[in-house]
Amino acid sequence: MNAPLSLSAALAATAISALIVFATRAFPFVLFSYREPPRVIRFVEKYIPPMVIAILVVYCFKDVRIAAKPWGIPSFCATGATVLLHLWKRNPMISIFGGTALFMVLSRVL
Repeated sequence: MNAPLSLSAALAATAISALIVFATRAFPFVLFSYREPPRVIRFVEKYIPPMVIAILVVYCFKDVRIAAKPWGIPSFCATGATVLLHLWKRNPMISIFGGTALFMVLSRVL
Protein backbone atom coordinates (compact mmCIF):
# COMPACT_ATOMS: atom_id res chain seq x y z
CA MET A 1 0.00 0.00 0.00
CA ASN A 2 1.34 3.43 -0.93
CA ALA A 3 1.85 6.08 1.70
CA PRO A 4 -0.25 9.24 1.33
CA LEU A 5 1.35 12.29 -0.24
CA SER A 6 2.76 14.85 2.13
CA LEU A 7 1.53 18.43 1.99
CA SER A 8 4.79 19.70 0.52
CA ALA A 9 4.74 17.03 -2.20
CA ALA A 10 1.13 17.86 -3.04
CA LEU A 11 1.92 21.59 -3.22
CA ALA A 12 4.97 20.93 -5.40
CA ALA A 13 2.92 18.75 -7.76
CA THR A 14 0.21 21.42 -7.94
CA ALA A 15 2.76 24.16 -8.66
CA ILE A 16 4.45 22.11 -11.39
CA SER A 17 1.09 21.26 -12.97
CA ALA A 18 0.03 24.92 -12.89
CA LEU A 19 3.32 25.97 -14.50
CA ILE A 20 2.93 23.38 -17.27
CA VAL A 21 -0.67 24.42 -17.97
CA PHE A 22 0.32 28.10 -18.03
CA ALA A 23 3.24 27.42 -20.38
CA THR A 24 1.10 25.44 -22.83
CA ARG A 25 -1.55 28.18 -22.83
CA ALA A 26 0.98 31.00 -23.26
CA PHE A 27 3.08 29.28 -25.94
CA PRO A 28 0.90 30.17 -28.99
CA PHE A 29 0.67 33.81 -27.91
CA VAL A 30 4.42 34.07 -27.50
CA LEU A 31 5.08 32.21 -30.76
CA PHE A 32 2.74 34.32 -32.89
CA SER A 33 3.05 37.68 -31.16
CA TYR A 34 5.43 39.11 -33.79
CA ARG A 35 4.33 37.28 -36.94
CA GLU A 36 1.20 36.17 -38.73
CA PRO A 37 0.04 32.62 -37.88
CA PRO A 38 0.14 30.01 -40.65
CA ARG A 39 -2.95 29.32 -42.75
CA VAL A 40 -3.70 26.06 -40.94
CA ILE A 41 -3.86 27.89 -37.60
CA ARG A 42 -6.22 30.50 -39.06
CA PHE A 43 -8.40 27.67 -40.44
CA VAL A 44 -8.53 25.95 -37.05
CA GLU A 45 -9.27 29.25 -35.32
CA LYS A 46 -12.16 29.98 -37.67
CA TYR A 47 -13.83 26.59 -38.18
CA ILE A 48 -13.12 24.38 -35.16
CA PRO A 49 -15.35 26.20 -32.60
CA PRO A 50 -18.56 25.84 -34.69
CA MET A 51 -17.71 22.20 -35.40
CA VAL A 52 -17.21 21.49 -31.69
CA ILE A 53 -20.54 23.16 -30.87
CA ALA A 54 -22.28 21.08 -33.55
CA ILE A 55 -20.81 17.88 -32.12
CA LEU A 56 -21.90 18.87 -28.61
CA VAL A 57 -25.45 19.58 -29.78
CA VAL A 58 -25.65 16.17 -31.49
CA TYR A 59 -24.24 14.52 -28.37
CA CYS A 60 -26.75 16.29 -26.13
CA PHE A 61 -29.73 15.18 -28.22
CA LYS A 62 -28.62 11.61 -28.94
CA ASP A 63 -30.55 10.09 -26.02
CA VAL A 64 -33.64 12.30 -26.13
CA ARG A 65 -36.79 10.22 -26.54
CA ILE A 66 -39.45 12.31 -28.24
CA ALA A 67 -42.05 9.52 -28.17
CA ALA A 68 -41.99 9.14 -24.37
CA LYS A 69 -42.61 11.49 -21.48
CA PRO A 70 -41.25 14.23 -21.11
CA TRP A 71 -41.01 14.24 -24.93
CA GLY A 72 -37.69 16.05 -25.00
CA ILE A 73 -39.19 19.23 -23.52
CA PRO A 74 -36.31 19.87 -21.06
CA SER A 75 -33.69 19.46 -23.77
CA PHE A 76 -35.45 21.59 -26.38
CA CYS A 77 -36.40 24.35 -23.92
CA ALA A 78 -32.90 24.48 -22.45
CA THR A 79 -31.35 24.62 -25.92
CA GLY A 80 -33.69 27.43 -26.93
CA ALA A 81 -32.94 29.31 -23.72
CA THR A 82 -29.21 28.88 -24.27
CA VAL A 83 -29.46 30.28 -27.80
CA LEU A 84 -31.67 33.19 -26.73
CA LEU A 85 -29.46 34.04 -23.76
CA HIS A 86 -26.38 33.98 -25.97
CA LEU A 87 -27.98 36.18 -28.63
CA TRP A 88 -29.15 38.58 -25.92
CA LYS A 89 -26.08 38.81 -23.67
CA ARG A 90 -23.28 37.51 -25.92
CA ASN A 91 -21.73 35.90 -22.84
CA PRO A 92 -20.96 32.18 -23.06
CA MET A 93 -20.95 31.69 -19.30
CA ILE A 94 -24.41 33.20 -18.86
CA SER A 95 -25.87 31.17 -21.72
CA ILE A 96 -24.24 27.90 -20.61
CA PHE A 97 -25.20 28.24 -16.95
CA GLY A 98 -28.68 29.55 -17.77
CA GLY A 99 -29.44 26.70 -20.16
CA THR A 100 -28.01 24.12 -17.76
CA ALA A 101 -30.02 25.47 -14.84
CA LEU A 102 -33.23 25.47 -16.89
CA PHE A 103 -32.56 21.91 -18.06
CA MET A 104 -31.97 20.72 -14.50
CA VAL A 105 -35.18 22.37 -13.23
CA LEU A 106 -37.30 21.08 -16.11
CA SER A 107 -35.87 17.57 -15.92
CA ARG A 108 -36.84 17.42 -12.22
CA VAL A 109 -40.29 18.96 -12.67
CA LEU A 110 -41.44 17.13 -15.80
